[in-house]
Amino acid sequence: MGDAWIIDACRTPRGVGKVGKGALAHMHPQHLGATVLKALAERNNLNTAEVDDIVWGTSMQGGTQGGDMGRMAALDAGYDVRASGMTLDRFCGSGITSASIAAAQVMSGMEDLVIAGGCEMMSGFAANSNGSGGLGSKNARLAAIHPQPHQGIAADAVASLDKIPREALDALGAESQRRAEIAIQQGRFDNSLIPVIDVDGNMVLDREEYPRPGTTAEKLANLAPSFAAMADYPLDDTGITFRQMVAQKYPDLVIEHVHHAGNSSGVVDGAAAILFASPEYAKSHAMTPRARVVATANMGDDPTLMLNAPGPAARKVVERAGMTLGDIDLFEINEAFAVVSEKFQRDLDLDRDKVNVNGAAIALGHPIGATGSVLIGTVLDELERQDLQTGLVTMCAAGGMAPAIIIERI
Repeated sequence: MGDAWIIDACRTPRGVGKVGKGALAHMHPQHLGATVLKALAERNNLNTAEVDDIVWGTSMQGGTQGGDMGRMAALDAGYDVRASGMTLDRFCGSGITSASIAAAQVMSGMEDLVIAGGCEMMSGFAANSNGSGGLGSKNARLAAIHPQPHQGIAADAVASLDKIPREALDALGAESQRRAEIAIQQGRFDNSLIPVIDVDGNMVLDREEYPRPGTTAEKLANLAPSFAAMADYPLDDTGITFRQMVAQKYPDLVIEHVHHAGNSSGVVDGAAAILFASPEYAKSHAMTPRARVVATANMGDDPTLMLNAPGPAARKVVERAGMTLGDIDLFEINEAFAVVSEKFQRDLDLDRDKVNVNGAAIALGHPIGATGSVLIGTVLDELERQDLQTGLVTMCAAGGMAPAIIIERI
């Protein structure tokens, strides 16, 4: 098995994912994907005819996000037509999975130059969902075996089961904002950030749009829970509610509603991309590697609670790498909801100064299919800034899944 070298990683800023409010909301998602693909080509002097494949993550593959965005974004970026592309969906985990597959193709020797990445326009969620049916796609037989509620209800259920109080979740949300504010002020994201320019050459967005500097736990304590009313809202013609879905598996659980907009991930638009090369190709093209992929893993867990797989995934990937959690210098765990990160750190007994050191999705936002690729680039930049070696990235995904990846600086 050979190595997969990471040559470069970049991303767009994250724009508020609401039509009429977000700077990117009027853009075509293929344009966002093309922005980062074009940047990779220009920054690394790529002959795009030699790109073996583009492995892309997009969760909501309908409407403007349908039709294989990986291929279409490459064409929009001006890539040679010989650069192929595919698009996959592992819900929130799509951006890590695209990187894992790209790396595996290179490590196996099947391909030499592969780009991974993802894009999600959360501002277009309603238009692009187009009656998709949500989790389980209205499969009554599956719902009877594995009821899958809204993720926010699942987050509240996990916090209730683990007896994690709202105060801890609000503290985590405030800390995410504080760390992101410092990172932005110090320019820690600048190496990877690619401004979005429209077809007329006008600047659309060149900074993170979502963060709320100055957020405190005391301010967050005043916010009303977001999912209490939703929990009891009847779904479709079945009349079943999200609370009843959870009760099918956990009949004695009393759900306390502890999540709200200030301790949940931000709804944003964005794209990211990572360039992988074999050592042979990189050396013959004078490419300087930044890191290599050490190991990848995937883990499933309870689809009803749906958010609990990152901890087991982290344990699995370090075992596969022949390492321990103590060997990891930095962790990135997606803050889909505060309880995901809080439980991850508690269960693995991690040093909090090693986890999400520049803030995460509560402060910066979560563009579903892109986030995993964003986080790989983020941990790589931070490893370089601190002169550290190894980073682990993982995240929960709907259906009760979590992909994970370990990278090591070269």
